[in-house]
Amino acid sequence: MAPAVNQHSVGIVEPRVARFTEPLALACGRDLATHELVFETYGELNEQRSNAVLICHALSGNHHAAGYHSPEDKKAGWWNECIGPGKPIDTNRFYVVSLNNIGGCHGSTGPTSINPQTGKPWGPDFPPLRARDWVNSQARLADYLGIDCWAAVVGGSLGGMQAMRWSLEYPERVRHCIVIAAAMKLSAQNLAFNEVARQAILSDPAFSEGRYQEQGTLPVQGLALARMVGHITYLSDHAMANKFGRDLRSGSLDQGNDENVEFQVQSYLRYQGSQFSGSFDANTYILMTRALDYFDLAREYNNDPVEAFGHAKCSYLVVSFSTDWRFSPARSREIVNALIAADRPVTYAEIEADEGHDAFLLPIPRYMDVFSAYMQRVGATN
Repeated sequence: MAPAVNQHSVGIVEPRVARFTEPLALACGRDLATHELVFETYGELNEQRSNAVLICHALSGNHHAAGYHSPEDKKAGWWNECIGPGKPIDTNRFYVVSLNNIGGCHGSTGPTSINPQTGKPWGPDFPPLRARDWVNSQARLADYLGIDCWAAVVGGSLGGMQAMRWSLEYPERVRHCIVIAAAMKLSAQNLAFNEVARQAILSDPAFSEGRYQEQGTLPVQGLALARMVGHITYLSDHAMANKFGRDLRSGSLDQGNDENVEFQVQSYLRYQGSQFSGSFDANTYILMTRALDYFDLAREYNNDPVEAFGHAKCSYLVVSFSTDWRFSPARSREIVNALIAADRPVTYAEIEADEGHDAFLLPIPRYMDVFSAYMQRVGATN
């Protein structure tokens, strides 16, 4: 049986494009005169238009969250484990919307798009973005689809930050906010990892000050190295030990043969870097990591997260993973403590998992149980 017709899959899906001609005011003070958003939908919108769920993607995510693009397609959407019939975000019950954010490189207007004023790719001239810009553009998409209020806004990592921003910027348009493996702002260590990744790209001679499309070059080495740095932080020490240990791919550790030695983990990271550099845009990576760096949920609320969450009207689910050191459980508990102090309804689960930050993408039984139970509660209020 082809994967696309699996009874628990949304099956074959087709991306759609929403075009907006009204300028979008950005946090940086500039306007995006026109823009396009690529998105996919799964399930059916009910007559009351009350069962819509928005999926906010993380750093390297896109609109293709579930299903397949053809019967021959072997690679499902990036959150296929969680979206589909009988899965936590059950498409028998919910109408699911997943998009590629502005600034992305998978069809939505971003650095690889043509700047209408110059006729050339935007490249490094694309306006800097903040999470609120993504949320504002997502609100326009909701209007385009005729959705006044989301049953839930859901996101992991950077997606979870967008979900929280939704709950503050549009409190009347969100009934439930689901925040998975996220934080109210990055730690200094996270800022440092992002800067190392950006410097890897910027120092690649092929980067050409961000105008590599015009030059006909690609900073594949820099982007691959940036991905390798990031990927290390997404896995736990335990996960890496279990997956690779000190196993060798080639060579011998006998004296005199050091030059020929390659560990399995080295081969794995090089493969991940190579795959990523062939499918992602370097300017987009820089733009999105900077948006991640500058995210601070409480900055305009006197740096008080309790005051910030005091503006929200929805209920929350917050989930963390025990071995996630990129967005540790301590960061999630800060969110939960602020929500409790703000007298907001919140459910919190810390999942024992060996997989590190990447755990939010995986079908870990306890995680699936918690996620499913909460989404059943969301569905009961439609």
